[in-house]
Amino acid sequence: MIIKEKISNSEKERIFNDSYGTMVKLMVDIEKEILSVGCEFHIDCAEELTEKENSRQKNLWGANLYKEGNRIDFVSLINIKPAEKNRSMKIENKEIRKSIEKIIKKLLCS
Repeated sequence: MIIKEKISNSEKERIFNDSYGTMVKLMVDIEKEILSVGCEFHIDCAEELTEKENSRQKNLWGANLYKEGNRIDFVSLINIKPAEKNRSMKIENKEIRKSIEKIIKKLLCS
């Protein structure tokens, strides 16, 4: 599911229930400030953004949102991007993490 505008708490609850219950995987396009959420794998969310929104891989970063406290972790296999100077599953660049957090909070968190 691609999200471009803030969703309601009931829609957010449905996304969690349809996914893992306490956590959802998501992919953020930091250039377009949109995201794809609720896929089984981060790569599925990335494909949705590239196919439907023409997102570029270099702008896509994977994260997980936990229901309890709206906690975000920045770990995904798709984040291994040597060309973007990220050689880890965790997003190392603090500015990219800040951008992702801002977009997630704007669109998913109340």
